[in-house]
Amino acid sequence: MTYIRSVGSTSTLGKQSAAQVLRSLNGRIAVQVSRPGFIGLQRHFTTSRTTMIKEFFPKPDSPSIRVTEAAWPHPVYTTEQMNQVVVAHRNAKNWSDWVALSMARILRFGLDLATGYRHDPKLPAATQDGSKAVVPKTFMTERKWLIRCLFLESVAGVPGMVAGMLRHLHSMRRMKRDNGWIETLLEESYNERLHLLVFLKCSEPGWFMRLMVLGAQGVFFNAMFISYLMSPRTCHRFVGYLEEEAVLTYTRMIKDIEDGKLPMFAKMRAPDIGVHYYNMPEGQRSFKELLYYIRADESKHREVNHTLANLDQKNDPNPYVSEYKDESKPHPTKDISQQRPKGWEREDVI
Repeated sequence: MTYIRSVGSTSTLGKQSAAQVLRSLNGRIAVQVSRPGFIGLQRHFTTSRTTMIKEFFPKPDSPSIRVTEAAWPHPVYTTEQMNQVVVAHRNAKNWSDWVALSMARILRFGLDLATGYRHDPKLPAATQDGSKAVVPKTFMTERKWLIRCLFLESVAGVPGMVAGMLRHLHSMRRMKRDNGWIETLLEESYNERLHLLVFLKCSEPGWFMRLMVLGAQGVFFNAMFISYLMSPRTCHRFVGYLEEEAVLTYTRMIKDIEDGKLPMFAKMRAPDIGVHYYNMPEGQRSFKELLYYIRADESKHREVNHTLANLDQKNDPNPYVSEYKDESKPHPTKDISQQRPKGWEREDVI
């Protein structure tokens, strides 16, 4: 007599129940284990569910759900433009900049501590005699990178929403136009949320991670709310410095993939939500190429917030939705065709 039991990724057979089955059945037991769609790392002495990493992305079985056009269509990025994105830093010039930079560094320290981030030291490519190459090692595994990205993107969408909300209320309260700032700020928040949805397709966080995000989001939202009421200029500079760190993070992540330190990411394809949102061309839909798009978005947020911090917060129009008399001259755009990593100065756009 043969007893066949199908065991899924969430159902396991305990020792006592297994012993009872063995005693009750006088035959062989053939157990079929279905291959799970997640890869997880086993951890001991923890009540939190292991963060699962999706190895593949099956097509959704939901015929009643239709894909609609995005409220803010994403601009087209070319490969050449994305390769021109560089790590850059704007030096602090006044007390407002120094406050923003100090707060960004504090938040970066807390984020590194919460996500366990530690960048790898530089390793030689080969031994001294050149006979044997050094196997690339990394402290940041695929799982740790996804935890960092999830935590980063879960709070990255807060500043744009807070700023857009406050400017929206301010416009209604004063019964005056906002000069085009609200749409750009909300679009930035929408874009950051899409980044989070992309990484959620790659990983399934546990309850502890969700609790950390809930707490961080609550504290960060209220802190940004009060800070933006006090000094919008400082808040935009603060977000600009945060986006500098985001560009650095994704640049290092891409470098680790290219160095062979993250083999699973190297062969992983981009989730469908990212493919549709960025209109990624055929043959260029790998996870690494998706990271180039996300890094380009962060570089644009860096430029936008540094530029907004240079303007008169109450009177100047938003240069990213303005029309220019001479379109041939360099000016702010929604895409990354004309990049200014440190932002546009006020005299360049007003």
